[in-house]
Amino acid sequence: MPKILIKKADGEKEFFDVAKLKRSLKRSGSNNEIIEKVAQHIQHELKEGMTTQEIYKHAFNTLRQYEHEHPEVAARYSIKRAILELGPSGFPFEQFIAGVMESQGAEDVETGVVMQGACVSHEIDVTGILKGKRFGMEVKFHNSLGTKSDLKVILYIKSRFDDLARARGGNKVVQGWLVTNTRFTHNVIKYARCVGTIKLLGWDYPRNKGLEVLIEEAKLHPITMLTTLTNREKRNLLEMNKVLCRDVVGDRNVLLDAGVSADKVDKVLIQLDALTRV
Repeated sequence: MPKILIKKADGEKEFFDVAKLKRSLKRSGSNNEIIEKVAQHIQHELKEGMTTQEIYKHAFNTLRQYEHEHPEVAARYSIKRAILELGPSGFPFEQFIAGVMESQGAEDVETGVVMQGACVSHEIDVTGILKGKRFGMEVKFHNSLGTKSDLKVILYIKSRFDDLARARGGNKVVQGWLVTNTRFTHNVIKYARCVGTIKLLGWDYPRNKGLEVLIEEAKLHPITMLTTLTNREKRNLLEMNKVLCRDVVGDRNVLLDAGVSADKVDKVLIQLDALTRV
């Protein structure tokens, strides 16, 4: 097929790559038959200047047609957008990142902790102990996929974590992190590599160890992935501090308390089970 330019969420343009689409479908757990059918549908609908959001919607809606046999694939394909639904306050995302760190072996993980630096006190979004060292995280939640954490953000947090590293006592922060649900600019990555004291965790960074990989490895699926729930029902669960699918799996009562109708609960439980056992 001819090369067709599409528009990314950050406004940049690139040529549509069907292999890239197929890889994302593969990560969702789709089998080869489903992947080929979705790819064919997208290629039929494709036109110059189409946005990645439009492509996503076509793919997502096609995947939903297979939910009766594969209740997890559309949900897993929507993971990036589901993270956005943890907003707008960002607090559920901080809880989500705390869960990610626990899956990596971190201990004594807490959110929203005020810690004393050498000069002033600082509120740390997520902190804990990893490999015997205390870490502190600045968690930047963005409501748009096209928004990137830029250089001024890492310069700001570098000064905060420098102050915390100079704190007196044995509980000082040794490792600072900048975490985001989207991406970093090139200069942020370059600066972090140069200074060596700030670790980065973003949607696809570090390569092959970014947020999307950690989510799938640890099955840390946010409750907002569920296509069987309405936005109101998802919000109710978040307000009940139920951020992860594993917090709800098998629990009929918590779904009922969140306003899910009795005749829909079984369908939600089936999807929860499929997501947490893949």
